[in-house]
Amino acid sequence: MRNTLIFAGSSCPVLTNKICENLGMPPAEAELSQFSNGETSVKILKSVREKDVFIIQSGSPKINDTIMELLIMISACKGGSATKITAVLPYFPYSRQSKKKSHRGAITARMLSNLLGVAGVKHVITVDLHASQMQGFFKCPVDNLHAEPLIARWIRHNVPNWREAVVVSKNAGGTKRVTSLADALKLNFGMVTTDRKRGGSGITHSMILNQLEDGHALGGSLEAEESSDEEEDKLQDPKVEHMITLVGDVRNRTVLIIDDMIDKAGSWIAAAETVVKRGFAKKVYCIATHGVFGGDALEEMQKCECIDAIVVTNSYPISEERAKNATKLTVLDLSYLLSEAIRRNHYGESISPLFQHIQD
Repeated sequence: MRNTLIFAGSSCPVLTNKICENLGMPPAEAELSQFSNGETSVKILKSVREKDVFIIQSGSPKINDTIMELLIMISACKGGSATKITAVLPYFPYSRQSKKKSHRGAITARMLSNLLGVAGVKHVITVDLHASQMQGFFKCPVDNLHAEPLIARWIRHNVPNWREAVVVSKNAGGTKRVTSLADALKLNFGMVTTDRKRGGSGITHSMILNQLEDGHALGGSLEAEESSDEEEDKLQDPKVEHMITLVGDVRNRTVLIIDDMIDKAGSWIAAAETVVKRGFAKKVYCIATHGVFGGDALEEMQKCECIDAIVVTNSYPISEERAKNATKLTVLDLSYLLSEAIRRNHYGESISPLFQHIQD
């Protein structure tokens, strides 16, 4: 692509190299470093004047450093007279903080979108925002791509008897995402919810939270947009007894538990235990776009006997050592999706075909 430069942030050099390989061009050179006091230093080593610039940066364990690095790279390219600067964020940082969590809380995702605009971004490409309405925070166009076609294709090729599988949401907030995938694959869907224990009988496939393994709290109908972290923190209150309810028939079927990201393991393990021990599912796949795997989440899910496979994309970097030790883990490649989005963006073509499912 003529007059185009693609820069790699420090969080995802491998993904950037794959994207550039798909596009038949080398990544542009930039020197990224830090001073002894932790300040970030960026030096662009190639002229960006009158160029269409794409900067690829994702989340990382040092999330605030990568954000600052991205902002400085954008500002440097703006100062170098780039025609247009597009930030490519496979995982959008702070996307879980898209609304106030308390009376004096901050809407951090909106603040970050403002910072990107001030730095000089004219376009944003990302994948599966935690809350799609976040696009309204930006004053520039946002392409919120979906990994669903890629995930659906993997399911068709790698899950035995996938036509008999059931797609399950582990909380009420994820039902829209789950029903979309279920409709695309023409599968039945279900949901696991958590409520305060109520008296009476007649609720099937339910279990008391305390009967689960210690620390495995499951989020659900408390609030549709809450993050897994908040759900788990609330549900681990020992003073309140909760009941987990499985809606849908999963007996002797493969279950595909779907969400946008895996951070803490507790709610995933609780959902897997529920569909296996109470719903009598025969196999469980935990599938998400973003494999954040905070703390020991990946290791905990690897040890869980009720989880047979963990599937994420490479939107968020996972160290080679962790990936090697996680035999249940499969990482899908987003490089084609992102490289095609970059190509179409550069040439002014529609990105609508990227949302379509390919039947093969």
